[in-house]
Amino acid sequence: MQTIISIPTNAREGLYDITASVSDVVSRAACHSGLVNVYVRGATAAIMIQENWDDSVQTDVVHLLRKLIPAGVWLHDAQDGNGDSHLKAGLVGPQETIPIMKGKLALSIWQNIFLCEFDGPRKKREVVVTVISCR
Repeated sequence: MQTIISIPTNAREGLYDITASVSDVVSRAACHSGLVNVYVRGATAAIMIQENWDDSVQTDVVHLLRKLIPAGVWLHDAQDGNGDSHLKAGLVGPQETIPIMKGKLALSIWQNIFLCEFDGPRKKREVVVTVISCR
């Protein structure tokens, strides 16, 4: 099963919890055991598995990436002013693959799946969710 979920973003940079949407796709696929791949379309966004309990962790991720990859100093900025967004997305990566066990995402109690926006806000970010290897 494969579907696209659309996520609006409301800031230039931020992490958006998409775990419930991905879990819903897994439920609809009726997959007992397998894998789910979560892939964001676009060169300035990423997917990350991160702690879900404390929002400060997501804020810390954004702050760390801002320090590591500051805005306004990259060659690509001459094109459209978002050189840092491309580098952040490339560093984090566009996808994560999560095991499915007993019909559920095999995340720990502290893990959730986040869409990382680095060039927003956007009316929609498309995330391709692919459920594979089901039995």
